[in-house]
Amino acid sequence: MELLSIFGLPNDYLITERCAVALRATGTREHKREEKKRTMKYICLGYYDKGKHEAMTEDEQHAMFDTCFEYDDHLRANGHWAGGEALQPAETALTLYWKNGKVATTDGPYAETKEQLGGILVLEARDMNHAVQLIAQHPALKYGSIFEVRPAADLNEMMKQSERRRRKDTAR
Repeated sequence: MELLSIFGLPNDYLITERCAVALRATGTREHKREEKKRTMKYICLGYYDKGKHEAMTEDEQHAMFDTCFEYDDHLRANGHWAGGEALQPAETALTLYWKNGKVATTDGPYAETKEQLGGILVLEARDMNHAVQLIAQHPALKYGSIFEVRPAADLNEMMKQSERRRRKDTAR
């Protein structure tokens, strides 16, 4: 039985040809509607090495962005894109924190690191494994980017409780 990697990585997330055919066959509208109901959001923080990026030729940069945007379009078309934004370079950041009883600021990012946070992508996925499968196919990885994937927190119940407490406080 031949195993296929769905990520192009050796021995990682291997599936059989029969599973691959079954996965491709599940792309019906009905299935996508049902799948959407059972998903949760995952935040993907994309980091890149500014030096590596600046060392690329203009053609290499265009090729990278074109393949990345093409994959983002694929995520949108299949209902997995819930949002995302690129960030301006780290030197444009302003960090806020509490010091001596008031808000203080520092120019630049919170942490000085080789890799910079380049953007966020919000995925709709069934579970963490599914989110990993989706982001592991992102072409930016081949260009040296790193993705950190975290489940989004559902604060709906906490917000409702807070609203009730605040309404009770204003009613006094």
